[in-house]
Amino acid sequence: MDNASRTGQTIDSRELTSTEHGRIDSIIAAACPDLSRARVQRLIAAGAVTLNGEHVRKSGEVAPGDVVVFDVPFVEHGPGNADFDLPVLFEDDLLVVVNKPAGLAVHGAPGDQGPTVAAWFVQRLGKAAGAFDAERPGIVHRLDKDTTGVLLLAKTPPAQAALSGAFEARETKKTYVAICAGVPSRPRAVIDAPIARHPVDRMRMAVTKRGRDARTEYEVLATGYGRSLLAVRPETGRTHQIRVHLAAIGTPVTFDKVYGNAGDGRQQLHAWRLSIPHPSGGWLTATAELPPDMAGAVRLMQAEVTAAPYTTPTPTVRTEECP
Repeated sequence: MDNASRTGQTIDSRELTSTEHGRIDSIIAAACPDLSRARVQRLIAAGAVTLNGEHVRKSGEVAPGDVVVFDVPFVEHGPGNADFDLPVLFEDDLLVVVNKPAGLAVHGAPGDQGPTVAAWFVQRLGKAAGAFDAERPGIVHRLDKDTTGVLLLAKTPPAQAALSGAFEARETKKTYVAICAGVPSRPRAVIDAPIARHPVDRMRMAVTKRGRDARTEYEVLATGYGRSLLAVRPETGRTHQIRVHLAAIGTPVTFDKVYGNAGDGRQQLHAWRLSIPHPSGGWLTATAELPPDMAGAVRLMQAEVTAAPYTTPTPTVRTEECP
């Protein structure tokens, strides 16, 4: 592999000789852990890949001995709006874990120049960010804009692939804390209800028979003054899943402007703990204590003792076995 500059853009020119049969996009993605299959397909569509000297489609078949040559542009990430810092809970050579505040999007919509976690991360990585696709550098999962708590980011494309794979395979353990309007009829249950885009309002999700499977376990920790404090463990990762499921059983997240009733504050949902296989082996468990607004709501419910494990700072730990 070598680097060259074409039309002012840095190019990583690569060549490989196949040792097996398969689709060309799969062969390249398997040989280059830093390239997702989707990105390989975009390179093929852009004419940046040749097979034995000829341009090829993404469905093209490769045989042992075939020579594949492809050019990978170095991605230039815009500076974005990153005039802020984030609390770092843990960091090593492969990943960083932050405590995301309310009001901050993980990544913006196209053309959105507002502050995002992605912009902060690109600024923190510097030139190393060029190894990632332009769309979502290092992003392996998301939190809603007004949801606080543990957010994990990958510092290398191979780490991103490994961590994303863990989420897709449901190998992670996630615990959220929610303060809800009302009290669930059952103190502990699993909400098993499929979720899809709302048939009328495309900005919302909804429980519907045509949706994808979605399961959320909850446990009532405390109640008081018409509210309930819940520990919530989503088994799947659908968009807005916790908020949709809790609203579906009649106890929406407090101040949820989309699925509940608007109020004087942001939605009371916090990603408290995340356990995930570390790309280099073992498990990583990161915890973020409840933010001040939710801790204050807990005091108003007179549930400080019950909520103590969730309001106490806890260090990030590495373990050999799944916690």
